[in-house]
Amino acid sequence: MQQRLGTTARADRFYAEQVLDHLNARMREFVAGQEMFFLSTADRHGECDATFRAGPPGFVQVLGDRKLAYPEYRGNGVMASLGNLSENPRLGLLMVDFTRYRIGLHVNGRARVVLDEEMRAHHPELPVDPVPGRRAQLWVTVEVEEAYIHCAKHIPYLQKIPAAERRARAWGTDDVRRKGGDFFGAAAEADRRPPFRRPQPGTEHLRGGLHEDIPASGAGSGAGPAPLPGSRRPARDDLAAELNGEFLDRVEKVLARARPRRSAENEPEFRGWFDRRDG
Repeated sequence: MQQRLGTTARADRFYAEQVLDHLNARMREFVAGQEMFFLSTADRHGECDATFRAGPPGFVQVLGDRKLAYPEYRGNGVMASLGNLSENPRLGLLMVDFTRYRIGLHVNGRARVVLDEEMRAHHPELPVDPVPGRRAQLWVTVEVEEAYIHCAKHIPYLQKIPAAERRARAWGTDDVRRKGGDFFGAAAEADRRPPFRRPQPGTEHLRGGLHEDIPASGAGSGAGPAPLPGSRRPARDDLAAELNGEFLDRVEKVLARARPRRSAENEPEFRGWFDRRDG
């Protein structure tokens, strides 16, 4: 595409000047102050998923110039990202500062899922979050392969609402209303849709189960795309196998211990997105 659109020289200059195989000092400082990031994953067939992660400033832990870790909080139980990572350990993170620097940072690399107790055994300095809904059940560690800037020219400037005017966030809640209700009306259409049928193991259309054997070289054939200049790419995709089998059995036991949490009595009531009393 670069050759067809005549951007090869610009791209080569960007690779040479901006794409690192590690996090430099300024990048590490930037990551340590972020409250959110966008996460991209794909399964073994290349079917993609994009999602969002958030936490207090510093929830993404900088463990070195080539290693990050972020906590997995209690969610909707779908496990789309972790399921993809169990088949394909490659992931992409995009951190954007909308309020101060108006700049972004891309981090691409390989993931490994770690139980919270194992993570703390290796990194006892990790903080313990006082908010129950923000206590990690799992951690995802990221081996950094590429880190580069997302330029500011198209990033909007956003201003934070003063703390006194914000509604309390219900971390870890199972209250449907506090999670946003049926904002997009999907549940209201459920009676007009065919019932969802979970694919059964052995069917031809199965996207890939968590406990199936993963080819060490990943899906497909061929040599694949060449690495960017300056990037380092491990020789084998052996992390996918490590994330399967016995390890995921242990993860499932941890998640099974989770129980629905009640909202705190002093938290303001959320009446739903479409409550007419809101005016």
